[in-house]
Amino acid sequence: MSFLRRALLVAVVGVVGWTVLVFVQVSSAADRAIDNRTLVFDEQSAVVVLGAAQYNGEPSPVLRSRLDTAFAVHGGLADAVIVTTGSNQPGDEFTEGFAGYAYLRERGVPEDELVVVVDGGDTWETMLAVAGQLGEGDRNVVLVTDPYHARRTAETAREVGLDPVVVAASDATSWSRRFRETGAVALGRLIGFRRLSILR
Repeated sequence: MSFLRRALLVAVVGVVGWTVLVFVQVSSAADRAIDNRTLVFDEQSAVVVLGAAQYNGEPSPVLRSRLDTAFAVHGGLADAVIVTTGSNQPGDEFTEGFAGYAYLRERGVPEDELVVVVDGGDTWETMLAVAGQLGEGDRNVVLVTDPYHARRTAETAREVGLDPVVVAASDATSWSRRFRETGAVALGRLIGFRRLSILR
């Protein structure tokens, strides 16, 4: 076997091995985020709800599930805020962040325990805006999202200076989404999640 063929084989094996490793880590993070729903938190300064679709100010089922999970986690924390995030799509009158805020107000969360962040069109931009909104001492956060999104959300949050624990809003996850996230996490690690945000 020629040197070039051996080098190509090594490269292919390396890429496949790297992809498999990242997929295992994405799946492990998804399962751990599901398990984290049973944890009791006591030192986190904020519960951050990752945005999802809203319809004329009403949270979609996915967003409602995340908000309900954040509400449950927040109930066991003293002096913590809930941060609702998410911008709007072209033509939308309301942002995802505001829809989440209104929903939690209706559930009885005091206004001074809610923070709305509507900057950012993707995970990196949202995490950067959240880090800027929270004080320097408020780095420990609970991130609420869907299971498949747990690994990338956590690594992105660390990149902007947050110390996250991810809690899944549901048990539902699909292999196709885990595979898609594997590609995003692998590329984000190679080029940085900020650059990944620009490419996307």
